[in-house]
Amino acid sequence: MAVEEWTDAWPRYAGELGAAWSSGGYGVGFAPAQLRFANAAKLEILQPWETGANPFLRRFLDSSGPGPHHLTFKVPDLDVALNRVRAAGFEPQGIDRSDPGWMEAFLHPRQATGVVVQLAQATEDWDSPPLAGYPAERPPAASLLRVVHAVPDLAAALGLFQGLLDGVLVDQGSGPEGTWDYAELTWPGPLAVRLISPRSGTDPATPVRLWLADRPGRVHHLAFTLPGGVRPAPSPVPRLVPGVLPAEGPPVTVVEPAENLGTRLVLLAAAP
Repeated sequence: MAVEEWTDAWPRYAGELGAAWSSGGYGVGFAPAQLRFANAAKLEILQPWETGANPFLRRFLDSSGPGPHHLTFKVPDLDVALNRVRAAGFEPQGIDRSDPGWMEAFLHPRQATGVVVQLAQATEDWDSPPLAGYPAERPPAASLLRVVHAVPDLAAALGLFQGLLDGVLVDQGSGPEGTWDYAELTWPGPLAVRLISPRSGTDPATPVRLWLADRPGRVHHLAFTLPGGVRPAPSPVPRLVPGVLPAEGPPVTVVEPAENLGTRLVLLAAAP
């Protein structure tokens, strides 16, 4: 998630959702802070830093405002991954092998269904002490279950996330409104990606089509479950939120992007 200031995000993710500090520091062009939730899923908060030398995050915020920036996929061998990427017709950007402990490359959102995809070869996980100001007193942590990503073409998106990025398809079907389809993919680790796509021939005013507009894809929301015994207050928005299936169970609270630095959250009750 891209924000103007790290501290803008602390009240929501630490103060309300209980995220623990995992790692963070200051780089050239950006400062990353990784937060860890109860199921070990991580959310990275990026703020601009020394943007004169590397303006990519500043440009993003100026053009799009705060909100989802990229999805990171760790690979065992970056060169092998890049060969696969190129063979599939993608043009990787920003290839950087300068740090043997963290080598990376990116797929541009025009090719990668509307979101930056980062490919990273890392030798070990990075941990660091919390920086000054991170909330020490936090409630029990929620679990970050999945990223829900809206795409205009489900088959094309599966070609990327399943075919190229080796996601395992664990569920596929239709939303309760009958106007959108979904596919859920998992990887080793706690976090899933659910792709949602408007069904062909449906009304252009349906929620997923309105959210996408003419974009090649757009992150729709992050789904969390609250700790056992904590029940979210039912949201005033309609119950049938795209990307939230009845099996996840009520109550559901929706935090709209305007209320959360450009990123929609869906908060679900823990399974009984």
